[in-house]
Amino acid sequence: MSPDPEVVLEATDLQIEFTTRAGVVRAVDGVSFSVRRGRTLAIVGESGSGKSTTALGITGLLPRPAGRIAGGSVRFEGRELVTEDQFRAVRGDGVAMIFQDPMSSLNPVMTVGKQIGEALRRRRGFSAKAARARAIELMEQVRIPAAAQRVDAYPHQFSGGMRQRVMIALALALEPKVLIADEPTTALDVTVQAEIMALLADLRDERQMGIVLITHDLGVVAESAHEVLVMYGGKPVEEGPVTEVFPAPAHPYTTGLLASIPRIDELQHRLPAIPGQPPDLRRLPEGCAFSARCPMVQEFCRTSRPAFLPLNARRSAACHFAHEGVPA
Repeated sequence: MSPDPEVVLEATDLQIEFTTRAGVVRAVDGVSFSVRRGRTLAIVGESGSGKSTTALGITGLLPRPAGRIAGGSVRFEGRELVTEDQFRAVRGDGVAMIFQDPMSSLNPVMTVGKQIGEALRRRRGFSAKAARARAIELMEQVRIPAAAQRVDAYPHQFSGGMRQRVMIALALALEPKVLIADEPTTALDVTVQAEIMALLADLRDERQMGIVLITHDLGVVAESAHEVLVMYGGKPVEEGPVTEVFPAPAHPYTTGLLASIPRIDELQHRLPAIPGQPPDLRRLPEGCAFSARCPMVQEFCRTSRPAFLPLNARRSAACHFAHEGVPA
């Protein structure tokens, strides 16, 4: 079967391990997904669920030598990526990444225009003049006011929201086909968050890029994503279209995450919270990793680990009770 031309980036049974002083820890175990042109896949979960590690794995940016892909595959436009050279070849013009803290990701002693233009000079052979002109165009595309005047400014001279726009411009410099946004609205106020997410959606539609959105904010996912992958303890626990998963979650962890979102149409004195803490990846329980926190837990949940299985043609989940209430 020939690859689907609409699928740009694909991971199959991805497994990522880290070597630590306490031994080998599997931080991501059995994650599969596909990213299609012009669509956004959101990967969500609490801190430590493995979502950011997944993003580093599919871009070949795992910290070495501690981190490594231990199994599964990553494919870009049908071509499997295995070696560091293969990952490096698609970074930038194939897959680009926006990191969650632009202040620590941008070089503080280099103007933003030079940082945006650096990839154009190195990878496209642009002259310094042409790279500067293109940097101004990119800054205008991400809606930075007075781009021609601000191209020679330094990162500290921009607000948090404007620095994030600079990061987006930098990521777009080589016209990638997939953009990975790791918590792109962290530490931004609500109004700026909305502006950044609207900008990413517009750029996605204009360029027909695929976007992988890494976030813990399900409100952002509801507004911005087409598909959602929920992770817990390094494993996928639910996947499907946002329009189907959010109204009727199949996994109790997803239900708990959704219940914690503040609502303006309901009077609530205290938001529900999922009790307990995420599991220690070095000592995962024998059965379901969520069993110690699950309101639906039965004794067999503690000893029998549920498989991540299809519920219908569009949705999958890893719960012994997942089929209840999910239409075929």
